[in-house]
Amino acid sequence: MQRVCFLLKVRQDKIAEYRERHAAVWPEMLEALSATGWQNYSLFLREDGLLVGYLETEDFPAALAGMEAAEVNARWQAEMAPFFESLDGSRPDEAMKPLTEVFHLA
Repeated sequence: MQRVCFLLKVRQDKIAEYRERHAAVWPEMLEALSATGWQNYSLFLREDGLLVGYLETEDFPAALAGMEAAEVNARWQAEMAPFFESLDGSRPDEAMKPLTEVFHLA
């Protein structure tokens, strides 16, 4: 099982709405994440907008590809893109660059 952690930055003026959107993630989005191998997925948001994402999956590239093929993901990413800083034209899911794990206590 791979553990994946990534960082993104939520725009300061969008933090409250971002929290609201994630309190009510669409059921079909949740189903697609589960069906494509996203497990134990969490998002943590700091007051300044720093977003830390963590998930576990058997194969992260395959999990990303599975979501890429899901119609609901295209709609979700289009709606979420305005919430983030520094996407440089990428969708939020394309900007998720995994951090290198340097320590793990099992």
